[in-house]
Amino acid sequence: MMMRGLLLLAMGWLAAGCGGSTGTSAGSESTNEQSIALSAPESPGPAVDLTGYYNLATLTPLQRPEEYGNNLYLTPEEAQAIAQEEAELQAERDKNRGPATEAPPVGGAPPVGLGEEALERSGAGAVGGYNNAYVDRGEDVVMIDGKFRTSIITDPENGRIPEMTPAGKAAAMQRYKFYRPNTGTAWWVASEGPGPYDGPESLSDSERCLTGFGSTGGPPMLPVLYNNMKRIVQTDDHVMILVEMVHDARIVRLNSEHLPDDMRRWYGDSIGWWEGDTLVVDTTNFTDSPALFNASRNLHVVERFKKINDKDLLYSFTVEDPTIWTQPFSGEYVWSGSEAKVYEYACHEGNYSMEGMLRGARLLEREALEQAKSQENL
Repeated sequence: MMMRGLLLLAMGWLAAGCGGSTGTSAGSESTNEQSIALSAPESPGPAVDLTGYYNLATLTPLQRPEEYGNNLYLTPEEAQAIAQEEAELQAERDKNRGPATEAPPVGGAPPVGLGEEALERSGAGAVGGYNNAYVDRGEDVVMIDGKFRTSIITDPENGRIPEMTPAGKAAAMQRYKFYRPNTGTAWWVASEGPGPYDGPESLSDSERCLTGFGSTGGPPMLPVLYNNMKRIVQTDDHVMILVEMVHDARIVRLNSEHLPDDMRRWYGDSIGWWEGDTLVVDTTNFTDSPALFNASRNLHVVERFKKINDKDLLYSFTVEDPTIWTQPFSGEYVWSGSEAKVYEYACHEGNYSMEGMLRGARLLEREALEQAKSQENL
């Protein structure tokens, strides 16, 4: 309720008005940013109005599959094959397989789809969570300058996230040590230190319904498995970006200065300015757990929003976090203009499922302790 109230307040405060795609490459606008801007340069008023609804769904991956090497482009035939495979996968999952008459096998239901990646790509997980009605990965790949892209990342040349620093690797190993298959046992009782289910704060922000998963709210703002709609409302002094996932809102202050270093936010502190017809947004002041995977509080993101026709815009970004990655990386893709609306996303895991998750962990821990005690008495 608090998040919903804040959203309505933000939209009222802004005095909002409503308003495979092709585009023009950002070119030199995707170069790496090497320093953190502390304040926005003076700039004239906007040359364009970005207000509108946008669908970010795309079959183009963030990182380039290794088989493409340094090749940024797909052939039209390769792009068509990717779209066709997705269409066939969706059709297979849409088939009516009749009522379930028995429990799924141990470890969860088998994948339904094409190939070994079907289960992971479905978003369902081993227990059969979301079905096809909830998944919207898009229908085609990104096209920019009339060419299909192999990845969203354009720099480094191989289209992949750079190598992590030693400190970044150590932090990732610490974070992922609790990522294990669900065995139905409290395996963590044998580990030293805090456990993965000690309390709500032990779980991720997205599991607690505080932010969306996969950096959908960003920055950078990236496409995810579903709920990829965004709404932009632009005024003379602010730009608001409403995120469909967890219905949060990013507020960009135009021609402003960053907050003091000790004021931190989940989505960072965003200030912006206009460079001709391009909105530049500089974001710093993140918390210790930014939405971008593995990033630290030292994350710095520069984004650029540029209209490329009457409805679509080109979104480009540069990520810099010297604590985690050995070099910055950049990417770009098209936000397709849409007539669809952004509906409220009611995330219940943090409200209802949290109690069940924590209570289930306590029961498993009790079973593990009782089993250990019985073995000691043998």
